[in-house]
Amino acid sequence: MAGGVVVGFFAPGLAALAKPLLVPALVIPLALALIRLDWASIAACRRRPGLVAALVVWILGVSPLLVWGITTPALALGLPEGLREALILMAASSPIVSSVAIALFVGLDATLAVVAVVLATALVPLTLPPVALAMLGVELAISLPVFMGRLAAMVGSAFFAAWLVRRIAGPSAIAARSRLIDGLAVVNLVVFAVAIMDGVTAFALERPGYAVLATALAFAFNVALQVAGWLAFRRCGAVTALTAGLVSGNCNMGLVLVALSGHASVEVTAFFALAQLPMYMLPAALEPLYRRLAGDGADAGMRGNAPPR
Repeated sequence: MAGGVVVGFFAPGLAALAKPLLVPALVIPLALALIRLDWASIAACRRRPGLVAALVVWILGVSPLLVWGITTPALALGLPEGLREALILMAASSPIVSSVAIALFVGLDATLAVVAVVLATALVPLTLPPVALAMLGVELAISLPVFMGRLAAMVGSAFFAAWLVRRIAGPSAIAARSRLIDGLAVVNLVVFAVAIMDGVTAFALERPGYAVLATALAFAFNVALQVAGWLAFRRCGAVTALTAGLVSGNCNMGLVLVALSGHASVEVTAFFALAQLPMYMLPAALEPLYRRLAGDGADAGMRGNAPPR
């Protein structure tokens, strides 16, 4: 997964070739993760509606407010305005759909992750435009019905594909091929990583200082939001808190690019691409920490099916 970002950066021709695959490579990992999940366990959400509601409010409302509070004073210290705008938009977005697959890979609560992804993705068309306007004075250049329609098509198609595969194949056949499904998810995540790097190499060579600063802040804010999410939900149990941190720090900036409809500045677009680096590298680097902090995973939260080790 991490190698995909590096390949996309050092092979710009390949990144340009893969760009048309950007949207499918976003949807397929979600569908594959849904195929791997025990859908009956999602009913556990009904027993903890307060947790789910609090997590969605945290992701879509509190997180961008925290980033706004940190980055606004930093303007006086020389933080570029475009980078501040990108950081706030990042925090205001829903979690990446592949966070469900990542939760499975690292042994966290994939069921909670998929509920957070789906609900936040469904609500972000209602929350992102006012957040952007209130915090940045930016009016997103897309109508609400069009934005919601695109999101509904993306999430709905993933659910339909997963339902169809589970109905045709059956749970036992899926369980027997769990590693193959995980591998296919990784392949699609790599394709996405390569595709989103289109144009970033030329920008980084032209403005290396900005590229280095954007990459450093992408890592810093990813970790900071994960830690903040973990702290906010630590009383809910180790696995739940770590999952909340995972979905807090890994934000779906592809959705924001769709919302901006080509009106994003080059600084924002470049940051969104460079911010894939921590999202693809940190899961591998932090997996031992996730598993150590989660312990045996026994908490009151909802638990997905982690792949065999």
